[in-house]
Amino acid sequence: MTTVLLVRHGLTATTGHVLTGWTPGIPLDDRGRAQAAALAARLAPLPLDAIVSSPLDRCQQTAAAIAATRDGQQVITEDRVGECHYGDWTGQPLKKLAREQLWRVVQAHPSAVTFPGPDGESMPDMQHRAVAAVRDWNARLGKDATYLICSHGDVIKAIVADSLGLHLDQCQRIQADPCSLTVIRYTPLRPFLVRMNDRGGGVDDLMPRADGHVRAAAQSEPAESDAAVGGGSGGADGGEPANGRPEIDTATVNGASSIPAGAAATSGQPPADTQG
Repeated sequence: MTTVLLVRHGLTATTGHVLTGWTPGIPLDDRGRAQAAALAARLAPLPLDAIVSSPLDRCQQTAAAIAATRDGQQVITEDRVGECHYGDWTGQPLKKLAREQLWRVVQAHPSAVTFPGPDGESMPDMQHRAVAAVRDWNARLGKDATYLICSHGDVIKAIVADSLGLHLDQCQRIQADPCSLTVIRYTPLRPFLVRMNDRGGGVDDLMPRADGHVRAAAQSEPAESDAAVGGGSGGADGGEPANGRPEIDTATVNGASSIPAGAAATSGQPPADTQG
């Protein structure tokens, strides 16, 4: 099974305030660089067959921090995991956009949304290109690969919705905070969502076994595509570590930026924001 680590970029000065979209020249701020460094240190023990990134600066810098711990491993740019093209909404304050009629459609019925202007993209088209990129990289790297994609909140939410077999309209129930880690394992039958919005867990359960294969959730499971019946052991048997598991944050419909305490306040921001 192919294991995909989806990482959202770290914080920028505009995260949670402005819909940055494809605006060039928006780097990580000091908080974002610290987040990227912390995530890089956390992932350092885990071998990665590739590090793939959106072309936008904030993702390239986050991915570069992860690559820097890996003896010169290169970051591969993949346009298809770039941010949604928000068209005329690009660069607009989120508070202003929340007063637009289309905003409510984005919240409740994103599958019907095409962003305004000649460069505006539909959310289904964004999901299609992003999921196609994941599937292509899965095939390119092979069934035993573990690799990382650094992307954006709305893109990650769309990929997760696809992995769960959810309609795109349900993607607003999913949360992807800055520099969070979401892990999906793709098997011949179905994907398994292993982690979502993890901001502090270890990587022991993601390490390859001695035979080169990724550890299954429980070695007693009959096949890699089969779901655990009765809930499974969570890897607590068969010599798998029972601790070091991540805290899985429940996806919410608030807090686009999840800016830590002491940073710029985000109270009063509109709910279930496009992520940026």
